[in-house]
Amino acid sequence: MYKTILSLALLHTLTNAKEVYKYTDLIKVTATAYSSSSVETDATPYLAAWRNTLNPTVPSIAVSRDLLDIGLTNGMKVRIKGLKGEFLVLDKMNKKWKNKIDIYMGNDRQKALNWGKRKVEVYWIDPVYANAN
Repeated sequence: MYKTILSLALLHTLTNAKEVYKYTDLIKVTATAYSSSSVETDATPYLAAWRNTLNPTVPSIAVSRDLLDIGLTNGMKVRIKGLKGEFLVLDKMNKKWKNKIDIYMGNDRQKALNWGKRKVEVYWIDPVYANAN
């Protein structure tokens, strides 16, 4: 895993389709996908590890626990290169996973299966920088 710590004095710009997104931090991770289908969950398919309630209409991700130490914590807003919009970090993964995110696909298990496993870049604005400006 590597994390590029970008200068807090200078925001960098990611052009994602027609959107321009300013960020201070980025990481390359493995991304898989999951859903709230009964095959993948227990009796509480919308309850995340932080006790957040997942909503199929809200783009969100789960993160491996090693990513918590670099700032991808509960409620953080991130961008994923190649995907539209912002995603909320609302869930965390089992301790066995490292350098990984899981993209929430709502109730669509087939969409999660079709996603498969990919390498992606995740971007976010460090809250220390955001609060200073």
